[in-house]
Amino acid sequence: MPRTPYAFLCLVALLAMPGCKIIKTADEGEAGAAAQAGEAGDEGRIAALLEKTYDSELLPLIAEKAQATGDLRSALAGGLEAAGPSFGNRGSGEGAAWNFAVKGEGKVVEANLTSRARKAVLDTDGDGKADLTLQLGPVIKGSSLRDVAPFYRFGDFRDQIEFAKLARALNDRASAALVVPEGELAGKSVSFTGTVDLKAATDPWLVTVVSLSVAP
Repeated sequence: MPRTPYAFLCLVALLAMPGCKIIKTADEGEAGAAAQAGEAGDEGRIAALLEKTYDSELLPLIAEKAQATGDLRSALAGGLEAAGPSFGNRGSGEGAAWNFAVKGEGKVVEANLTSRARKAVLDTDGDGKADLTLQLGPVIKGSSLRDVAPFYRFGDFRDQIEFAKLARALNDRASAALVVPEGELAGKSVSFTGTVDLKAATDPWLVTVVSLSVAP
């Protein structure tokens, strides 16, 4: 009688084992479709979250917590770890920045409104020197709009990627709502409200703006 091939015997033995099952591995096309579905799900969830919280919770929080530029600088003179718990909210993760709501007014020392990362550099203390930069978008750095709010918690999101998408969506929403007049801004007086993130009390201020008013 011919011998049964060794491989066939192994297969029979495996199938006979209780509790064993064969799991189909998703091919590349199926994995790609699943990833695209996840991306679409992220966008929908984040859009719904902004619709629920941006106007009704985030903007009121910033308006309520916003410190005048001079007052916040005075608080920071006592150290970031003292000013942070009193006036700010810390982002997620070890070594995360403190995030503050801030408001103020000043004279525009320099402005760039031609790039996608529009900005206005201000003198807010009247010494003739620039002391903070307003981010006007549409390209905005940082996540201070997300991290200033205690109700946006990392643990409520699938992973760091989805959490980062929230920060980007908040920045986009804020930038789209700004009305920035055309023409030269340098020399004009502006008032603003926004958020800034700091890892050290001496860090330069890069403010994400949620409201802006330019004197004629």
